[in-house]
Amino acid sequence: MLGEFKTFIARGNVLDLAVGVIIGAAFGTITKSLTDDVIMPIIGAIFGGFDFTSYFVRLGPVPAGYAGSLNDYAALKAAGVPLFGYGAFATVVLNFVILAFIVFLLVRSVNRMLARMEREKVEGTAPPAADPADIVLLREIRDELKNRAPL
Repeated sequence: MLGEFKTFIARGNVLDLAVGVIIGAAFGTITKSLTDDVIMPIIGAIFGGFDFTSYFVRLGPVPAGYAGSLNDYAALKAAGVPLFGYGAFATVVLNFVILAFIVFLLVRSVNRMLARMEREKVEGTAPPAADPADIVLLREIRDELKNRAPL
């Protein structure tokens, strides 16, 4: 069983998957920063201070010892207040759409590159173009003259 496991791990697919997961996690962090630190502030500036995280509905009471703002989603959530955070959800959906679009662009680029490489490969292995008729005729005459007996 241990030998089978070593073979399974060494096959390559598992290693490729592990690398993909690690890079994906790092890429998710980059996408989150892109959304939170670049795109959302621009959207906020365009719509006059629009901040998705400030859109939520409290579903339960605020603890008696809570001294923070009632409009601070992160602080209320940390205090254990049940919240319906549709603004935070909208941010996560936007993160997903951005990530999906970037992955789409990457896959599209790779597919185009592979198609170009395949096309170049097919063009490189194509048979040479047929010789013009006059060249073929001259070759036939040459071959016929070679085959004749000397005079």
